[in-house]
Amino acid sequence: MIMLTNKGKYGLKAMVHLAGLEPGVLAQVQDMADANSIPKKFLDQILSELRNAGLVFSKKGKGGGYALAQPASQITVGRIVRVLDGPLAPIQCASVTAYRPCHDCSDERICAVRLMMVKARNALADVLDHQSLVEMRALGQIKPEAPAQVEPGSSSRPGPAHLSVKNANP
Repeated sequence: MIMLTNKGKYGLKAMVHLAGLEPGVLAQVQDMADANSIPKKFLDQILSELRNAGLVFSKKGKGGGYALAQPASQITVGRIVRVLDGPLAPIQCASVTAYRPCHDCSDERICAVRLMMVKARNALADVLDHQSLVEMRALGQIKPEAPAQVEPGSSSRPGPAHLSVKNANP
């Protein structure tokens, strides 16, 4: 997975939404879709996959909806991404969960492409597998009086994808 798909992105948004609910409260799909700008039909499919993976549960009928099946502190971002988008590795020979040898490689122990992709996979896994939904949700809780700043040495190009943010008032 070199780039997170919309399914992965929307699934993470839905899980963060559910992580913000009070215990015992269920979220309606339409409310989650509206609050997070996710097409409802697509969100239905995503929630079904998350339910099948044991990450959320649903209750049908009046008063029904969705909630996390486990505490948010016990659900890692990496687990959600793998459920929705598959392995983190950019190529199969670098994958831990879906390993397959390359047919064009004579010795993967010295294949520079594989070794670099293993490093990339490990770096991504190190971040995503050590961040819970609680921690991910906290990232979006920056106080309005503490504007984000670009850290020295980071790109000055506009847009959130290019910013390394930190609180101005730690």
